[in-house]
Amino acid sequence: MISKQNSTNGRSIPQTPWLLRAGMALGAVAPPVGALLGERLFLTPPRHVAPPGEREALASGAAFAVPFHRGRLRGWRFGEGPAVLLVHGWGGRAGQLLPLATALAQAGCSAVAFDGPAHGVSSGRLASVPLFAEAVTMLSERLAVQAVVAHSMGAAGTAVAILSGLKLDAAVFLGPPRSPAAFFEQFSQAFSLRRALEHATRLRLERRFGLPLHAYDLPRLAGDARTPLLVVHDRNDAEVPFADGEAISASWHGAQLVATSGLGHRRILRDPGVLSEVCRFVAERIGRCECGRLAPRVVGGGRLCDGCALESWLRDREGRWA
Repeated sequence: MISKQNSTNGRSIPQTPWLLRAGMALGAVAPPVGALLGERLFLTPPRHVAPPGEREALASGAAFAVPFHRGRLRGWRFGEGPAVLLVHGWGGRAGQLLPLATALAQAGCSAVAFDGPAHGVSSGRLASVPLFAEAVTMLSERLAVQAVVAHSMGAAGTAVAILSGLKLDAAVFLGPPRSPAAFFEQFSQAFSLRRALEHATRLRLERRFGLPLHAYDLPRLAGDARTPLLVVHDRNDAEVPFADGEAISASWHGAQLVATSGLGHRRILRDPGVLSEVCRFVAERIGRCECGRLAPRVVGGGRLCDGCALESWLRDREGRWA
């Protein structure tokens, strides 16, 4: 699939044949019809087929599928230990996060990567920040996730989930955008939307989401956030401005900001230094056993590693018989 890259916000404008025709038709139809097409264009992500090597690497994990709306979300789990959810960005897929999954599994975690709504091999045709937030919340609760590592728009969706009540021990945002409003402005410019059509399209989107686009501005929302947060953003990111990550970390209580240089928007996902920093941050904040090891099991109100959980079970004769 050919995509028109929007170099300032991390999104690609999909250009499948029907979308190309729709884009060209936007300037020739009445605002109500054009707004319907514009909304559809804005919410349709590009799908990229995973290369053979990536599919083979994903196959080494434990595959799963969970119901989501009228379809399914598909994902893969790697390693044993406390669950850490990995969330890709707009037009991305789980396979892009395999270096993170490998590093976290080696650090003693269970890394869970999934294809987001309307992405990869998951179901759906439309995607948005609120829909990603819903997916992150559902998977986190279903899989007892303790931390989330999210890239780009996936970070925005995760932030909305946290600010809506999702409880996590830690979160990491890689190249996070501050607001979908900037995406919409760039989208409008890319298709040269007339003022009336731009306004009508925005209204359709805001009716769908139940809030104005600027209401999702993360620095404005983050004042009450208490989830421990690490923001990693590259100063040379050409798709999501470094200032976005800087503003999010400055407004989020206790957040840490790590600035990199020369990694751009995607190499940050596989840089050894970044991977090490992410694993350190997550491992220091998720549940640990009294013996110091990572503790995925909740036993009697506390957390135990597998070894200590087995030892506790062996000591508890009455509980075993019960």
